[in-house]
Amino acid sequence: MPEISRFFGIVIAIYWNDHGVPHFHAKYGEHRAKFTINDLSLLDGKLPPRVTALVLEWAFQHREELMRDWELAAAKKPLQPIAPLE
Repeated sequence: MPEISRFFGIVIAIYWNDHGVPHFHAKYGEHRAKFTINDLSLLDGKLPPRVTALVLEWAFQHREELMRDWELAAAKKPLQPIAPLE
């Protein structure tokens, strides 16, 4: 899994073989969710409400970096780490 950030037990990733609308994946324990980058809406899955709030807060702060990594993934290039939520 191409992990780009990790904070409070949440792992954020973007996959090289993903297609469709630009998005990222969030994993927390057994929970999984997929969020769009442009408007930060939930595409698939479910996280606990507090975890969703943390993911959205982080993503709002790093939207440009998320889009950069999405474009790198589409070009099959190494992804750049993104600072965690502190």
